[in-house]
Amino acid sequence: MSLRVVAPGVYSLPVDLGRPGWRSLGVPAGGAADRAAHALANALVGNPPDAVTLEVTLAGPTLTADGPTACVVFGAPFHLDCPGRAPPTAGTTFTLHAGETLRILGTPVGVRGYLAVRGGFDRPDVMGSRSALDPVRAGDVLACGPSTVPGRALPFVALRDLGGDAVLRVLPGTQADWFPPGALQAGRFTVAAASNRMGVRLAGDPLPRVSGRVSAEMASEPVAPGAVQVANDGRPILLGVDGQTIGGYPRPAHVIRADLYALAQLRPGDGVRFRDVTVAEAEQAARVASAELADWCRRLAWT
Repeated sequence: MSLRVVAPGVYSLPVDLGRPGWRSLGVPAGGAADRAAHALANALVGNPPDAVTLEVTLAGPTLTADGPTACVVFGAPFHLDCPGRAPPTAGTTFTLHAGETLRILGTPVGVRGYLAVRGGFDRPDVMGSRSALDPVRAGDVLACGPSTVPGRALPFVALRDLGGDAVLRVLPGTQADWFPPGALQAGRFTVAAASNRMGVRLAGDPLPRVSGRVSAEMASEPVAPGAVQVANDGRPILLGVDGQTIGGYPRPAHVIRADLYALAQLRPGDGVRFRDVTVAEAEQAARVASAELADWCRRLAWT
């Protein structure tokens, strides 16, 4: 069985949990940008967290089924349409029958959602991951097994607020002393249109550098998702899951692990602010976020 791609949407990418362990060779981990939404989508259709989903961005694809396929779209609250039947709802499972077409339209808030099917999409393994390197195109076939699913629902808004200003918690970066204390945290930024899975560009007043660092250059250093780099124009770039592994821009801060999911849902026009936390607070937030996700996955597990 399969889903045939009639129209690909803005950027629709098959993803799993990525390919860690290759950063020393310059290969980003990649995988789902919002790993929590990806895992919960899989849980709703009875899959393990590492099953392949289709990550959709801003406006999703149009897909036609050639057999019964258990589906859910989870993450940002995308509008869905299925001609000839009542439209499905994001966050609620449904079965797409042979010949039926699913249109994943836009979303009023957030930017990414995950189409999960029972059993996951069947893709080849490349360097330990089945995440695609390129988005789907019209005419592609997304292979999956036949399946059906009872109605199960988990509204995304019950778990996370989207829209409005995002407050990202940060730890000091390696070059924090290149900028006046509190300058990043006092700034008010807006997500720029030139943002993608590699990085989120922010618009706003440029960050000043301290005396002696105005024209300073630095050797490139290892970077990771969540790094806050400040480009030559003084404006921050937040590295995403497909971000490079080496960077030469100074880093005043790093977004903590527990807020990487929020970073993945930032859309053009959203406001962004930063708040300092301690290492102990960052570790506690990571433990809480991991425990909450694991608890939801256990509650949704099929028995």
